[in-house]
Amino acid sequence: MGREFELKYRATAQQFAAIRSNWENWEKISMGTTYFDTPDGALSAQNCTLRCRLENGTSVCTLKTPSYGFGRGEWDAQAQWSAETVQQLFARAQREPVAFEKLVRVCGARFTRLAKTVELPGCVVEIALDQGVLLGGGREIPLCEAEIELKSGEEAAAVAWATAFAAQYGLQPERKSKFRRASDLAKGEKDGEI
Repeated sequence: MGREFELKYRATAQQFAAIRSNWENWEKISMGTTYFDTPDGALSAQNCTLRCRLENGTSVCTLKTPSYGFGRGEWDAQAQWSAETVQQLFARAQREPVAFEKLVRVCGARFTRLAKTVELPGCVVEIALDQGVLLGGGREIPLCEAEIELKSGEEAAAVAWATAFAAQYGLQPERKSKFRRASDLAKGEKDGEI
């Protein structure tokens, strides 16, 4: 099983500038994401997320599924959006597939990611600084968030470091995923959390 373990934080451009100044050699990735679901929200109701993302022009399709703690099941395929790709993702996740022809575009995101891998005692994490927009219902809202993703090692070490990192830069935890915030926007449910 693939598993993603990350912590998300709301940020500002000023906080990003302070973070960037402490490390060199950031990798820059242009991201364009489209999220899919059935018209009745069958995947969302199961806390699953299905997306296709262009990462510096390369198509990566991803299925995320529920897990425990700060983790989620995550399966990726560097492939074009197609019925075969989606079927493979569901098979790898051992989940009942959704008929490809029933999938519709729900919302999206367009942002630039600055990524930096940091080796720490007990773990290796990636810092990702994402800045751009979330898209839904013909509207857009700003996106500015920092993610700390565990790449290897102990989850407890990553949580401890991320907590100290957030305190150092005055970052606030972000409880909603990009998909959830963009989906809320598409539904016209913009609120103070977005």
